[in-house]
Amino acid sequence: MEVTRIFDLLDHQAKNHPKQDALCGKENGEWKKNSTADFVEQSGNFARGLVALGILPGDKIGTISNNRPEWNFADMGMLQTGVIHVPIYPTISEHDFEFIIKDAELKILLISDKDLFEKVSRICKSINSSAQLYTFNKVDGANHWSEIIDKGKNDELTSKVDQIKDGIKPTDLATILYTSGTTGNPKGVMLSHHNLVSNFLSVRNSTPVDATCKAVSFLPLNHVYERMLTYLYMYLGVSIYYAESIETIGDNIREVKPEVFSAVPRLLEKVFDKIMAKGEELTGIKRKLFFWAVNLGLEYEYNRENGAYYEFMLGIANKIIFSKWREALGGNVKAIVSGGAALNPKLARVFWAARIPVLEGYGLTESSPVLAVNNIVTNEMHFGTVGTVIDGVEIKIAEDGEILAKGPNLMMGYYKRDDATKEVIDADGWLHTGDIGEFVQGKYLKLTDRKKEIFKTSGGKYIAPQLIENQLKESSFIEQVMVVGENQKYAAALIVPSFINLEAWCEKYHISTSNVEKMLSEKAVIDLYKLEVDKINSGLGKFETIKKFALCDSEWTIDNGELTPKLSLKRRVIHQKYNDKISGLFTESTLGTA
Repeated sequence: MEVTRIFDLLDHQAKNHPKQDALCGKENGEWKKNSTADFVEQSGNFARGLVALGILPGDKIGTISNNRPEWNFADMGMLQTGVIHVPIYPTISEHDFEFIIKDAELKILLISDKDLFEKVSRICKSINSSAQLYTFNKVDGANHWSEIIDKGKNDELTSKVDQIKDGIKPTDLATILYTSGTTGNPKGVMLSHHNLVSNFLSVRNSTPVDATCKAVSFLPLNHVYERMLTYLYMYLGVSIYYAESIETIGDNIREVKPEVFSAVPRLLEKVFDKIMAKGEELTGIKRKLFFWAVNLGLEYEYNRENGAYYEFMLGIANKIIFSKWREALGGNVKAIVSGGAALNPKLARVFWAARIPVLEGYGLTESSPVLAVNNIVTNEMHFGTVGTVIDGVEIKIAEDGEILAKGPNLMMGYYKRDDATKEVIDADGWLHTGDIGEFVQGKYLKLTDRKKEIFKTSGGKYIAPQLIENQLKESSFIEQVMVVGENQKYAAALIVPSFINLEAWCEKYHISTSNVEKMLSEKAVIDLYKLEVDKINSGLGKFETIKKFALCDSEWTIDNGELTPKLSLKRRVIHQKYNDKISGLFTESTLGTA
């Protein structure tokens, strides 16, 4: 059957790829598997339950939850009844919660657990919201979502739901996704059924997975990236296993042994840093072999372009070193899909060398989200790029270097914000992405920076911070970095050390690690980072070089407000938080001079 609306996926999977483990979550230490039939039944019950509650097509329901099968049951139930699904990040600020709940005029909120329920209850009372609250977990004093399911176990309501489904068009609004901008209130991106369906159909031949495969899911379902991939998995018949938490990802992957999962570069960097930290602990011949293999992997090229001798040596490295990396990821991984930020090409090379293919892609919430992706099936891949433009989408580069896009995946607009919509989609239908890029070899899209993040020094030179930041993060001693220097004489950087690697280095040289601030002020530590920065400076233009840097004593996180939910830097927030430290970078002090 043809899939034109998102909920058509249920019938498609039931007919073509019925599974016993369509959606799986872990409860009390055991994997609970829901079959395709369970998925269809629970979604249908939820749809009928909404009708029984008097919820109408066009009403809006929010979810504030971790990834779990119940999220999907509710999602498909809403979509079958013409309800607009508004997924909300559990980690956003109270201000953003208040704004979204009021702006979307939510009728119901589905909440995962006790802590979130108490927080959201308080917020709803403070803004006089009439939204009905239900929880997925059993919470004392809260309505449980099973009450809606139970109301839907009335077959007499089936004809009413079928009537609503028949009237839903592919071009109808399916969901509103609020993007957490670095300033101002979030904007609600309106996506239709067709927006999302066109996107997963366009990328269905990008990864080598099928109905025999399993996926582990841990990136937030309330972000369009993981949500679209979930619909793609459903279309292909891939079984979905939801990780318990960010802390258990490694264990869950080893248990499930998936063929595919998605990640953001930050997570892959952390995986690589842990691997390298273990390598540092080795001694003698084992240590030499480990770093020989890693250095060999950093030179990897696609399609055996390095020649027979290199491939022979790589075969040895795979047997004695990289095989252990694959085992740590379950041993079956055919592809890791990476998006959300630029992936360090060296990281991509070493994973590919280890026979763990990482496919980097690019997109925005406003484009449902994928615009381009490296394609392992068609062998269209290029390190340092986000691959080729997907079927049905057009991309052109504006005179100022901005990436413009057009296609069936472009949003319907921003909810209640015609003004903001006109700012990003021009009269000819081109989406202005805000990203700067270029084409490599005429077909591979390469991102170079964010248009709004490029800054000018007082000498009139333009600096693209992301390019420099990505190079600095190639150092095993640098976890996060932000380049600054707008309207200043030179560029400087805030650096968050890789504390795992730095502490190991300090212990080796008998430097105390008990007090972080004192450790970071040690001359030997500052000299270490000066050396790392100098390595990068040697390959930069004179006006781009990092003249000074400051070391930060704690990691930037979502919870502390320094990162967006997709782990991008909130530059303005970081700038405000470290204003004194940044000001110090542009004084005559020599501390942290590169």
